[in-house]
Amino acid sequence: MQKLMGLVRRCVDDYHMIETGDKIAVGVSGGKDSLVLLQLLAGLREYFSHPFELEAITIDMGLGMDYSAIEQLCRQMQVPYTIIKTEIGPIIFDYRKEKNPCSMCAKMRRGALNQAIVERGFNKLALGHHYDDAVETFVMSLLFEGRISCFQPVTNLDRTGIIQIRPMLYIHEKTIDNFASRQNLPVLTNRCPVDKTTKREEVKQLIFQLSQTYPDLKERIFGAMQRYPLPEWEPKGRYKRPKEQ
Repeated sequence: MQKLMGLVRRCVDDYHMIETGDKIAVGVSGGKDSLVLLQLLAGLREYFSHPFELEAITIDMGLGMDYSAIEQLCRQMQVPYTIIKTEIGPIIFDYRKEKNPCSMCAKMRRGALNQAIVERGFNKLALGHHYDDAVETFVMSLLFEGRISCFQPVTNLDRTGIIQIRPMLYIHEKTIDNFASRQNLPVLTNRCPVDKTTKREEVKQLIFQLSQTYPDLKERIFGAMQRYPLPEWEPKGRYKRPKEQ
C-alpha cells in the first residue's frame, strides 16, 4: 500500500496533478484499475500536503451490474459514492447494433461522466489509466493511425473546464492486479459483449509477445514518450522508472 501510494504521489508531484482545495471525482467502472485508484487516492488524501476532496462516480451502462459491494467499500473509506443510471449499453448493442461500438461507447460514457461532474461542482476527474495503458495507447496510435501520440497525464477539457488526471501512470498493470487481489477489492466482471475482443486487446497481446524477446520493451517505450517528449509528457519532477512486479 505504502509503495503504491508513493508511486502515485510521485506521479502527482511530477505532473502537478493535485492542488489545495481540488474537488476530485474518481470515475469508477467497477474494474480493478478504478478501484485501486480510488483506494490509493483515499489513502493519499489523509496525509497529502495539498488537502483535497474525493468522491467516486459510476456511470451505470444499463448492463445489469450490481454495485452494492462498491457502495460498501466507499462507506468504509468514507468516500461519497454516486451512481448515474444510463441506457448506453442497450442503445449501442440492442438499438443501434453497432459493429464497432467502442468509440461511441467511450464518447457517451465520457459525456455522461463529464456532465455529472460539472453538475456536482468538481474541477478534476481522476482516471485509472496505468503504465501499460500508456504504452498500449502509444503503440495503437502508431499502428492504426500512423502517428506518434498518446493521452496526456493531465488533460484540460476546455468545454467543461474539467481537468483529467491519471495518477497511476507509474504503476504496472501486473502490480495493480496483485494489489487488488491482496486487498480483496470487489472487482466486478465486465459484462460488455465485446470485452477482450478489441484492438487494444490485440495490441496488449502483441506487446506481451515482443516482451518475451525484448524484456525491457515497455520501459523503453515509456521512457521514449517522456524524453521525446510527447505533449505534456515531460515530467516536472525527478522521475525514476518503476520496475514491473
